Amino acid sequence: MDMDSTLINEEGIDLLAAQAGVGEEVARLTSEAMAGELDFSSSLRQRVSLLKGHSSALLEGVTQSLSLTEGAPELISTLRSRGWRIGVVSGGFHEIIDPFLAPLGIDFIRANHFSIAEGVLTGEIIDPIIGPTEKALALEEFAYAHGIELSETVAVGDGANDRDMLRVAGLGIAFCAKEALKEVADVVVERRDLRILLDSI
Repeated sequence: MDMDSTLINEEGIDLLAAQAGVGEEVARLTSEAMAGELDFSSSLRQRVSLLKGHSSALLEGVTQSLSLTEGAPELISTLRSRGWRIGVVSGGFHEIIDPFLAPLGIDFIRANHFSIAEGVLTGEIIDPIIGPTEKALALEEFAYAHGIELSETVAVGDGANDRDMLRVAGLGIAFCAKEALKEVADVVVERRDLRILLDSI
């Protein structure tokens, strides 16, 4: 699954930017990137560059501001009872995501890392950036590591950067998604309740 605006209701980078006083500009860039109007990787670098010089202590506040999408706990517990493996592949950041997801026992998390020096955001991202291609590769690697055929995988996302991941998966689900993602999805879910996914998988 994708993280921001899929498993959770928010866009973590937008919350961080709001705390740093550059929320409006970053939110605009995020929206354009998710709609497929901007290259994801260059857009992400641009957004993170606006955070340069701010304390990394802001990250903890962002983590505490996140909220699971309705139905997420039930979806995860039901899939676990069926023996499914669950991974999160995100264009967001481990520093925000990992503490939030820890209680859920997610099997696999792949995301970006902020460059931080002496407690301050440098405005850069540690390569490689987890963009559209990397999301698809992560799904493939996760499936291979657990002996799962790609035809038996499901990918869920909301933005244009999830297109490759949905194409690779056996079943691709666009969840309250941008039009750019709906175009390649096998299933489109418009109601913001992750329990609905259980009807498709």
